[in-house]
Amino acid sequence: MGLPQSFYERDTVAVARDLLGCLLINRDKDGAAAGRIVEVEAYLRDDPAAHSYRGMTERNRAMFGPAGHAYVYRIYGLHTCVNAVTGAEGRGEAVLIRALEPVAGIDLMQARRGRDDLISLANGPGKLTEALGITTDLDGTSLSCGPLRIYPPTARREEIVQTTRVGITKAADLPLRFYLKGNPYLSRR
Repeated sequence: MGLPQSFYERDTVAVARDLLGCLLINRDKDGAAAGRIVEVEAYLRDDPAAHSYRGMTERNRAMFGPAGHAYVYRIYGLHTCVNAVTGAEGRGEAVLIRALEPVAGIDLMQARRGRDDLISLANGPGKLTEALGITTDLDGTSLSCGPLRIYPPTARREEIVQTTRVGITKAADLPLRFYLKGNPYLSRR
């Protein structure tokens, strides 16, 4: 079992911080691939940058579902992003997983991404979903007992840095991005 649903039912910012150092694993027909979460961003209920800001739609339905489920969506029609739904059901909050440090299934990740460079293998939200084989078919699935799971950290965590989010225009000044200080696998340094 991955992290229990109760882990995700807490305050979204607390969950975001606590996801750092955890292991994200996807198991599919091609095998298993995993990475240590090194960068995340929180998206809150009254946050103009959150997909849930204007209410529930077919696209963001999973974001309003039970905590501890995946919210997976496509951006720019090209890339897929994965979030962990947090807080109370119906609230519409989630944590975007922005970057991973590859730890298992690296050959599979390299084949999926068509590159060998470990640093850039999963150092962005679209890169990590491609490397792990995360598709929109996983939208709404449980992160505790589905093929896509998050496990607690196995080692002591480094210092956490809190700063503003990147790659957005609305509410870009909110300090809702968290990452492990000095980690070389971040999407933006």
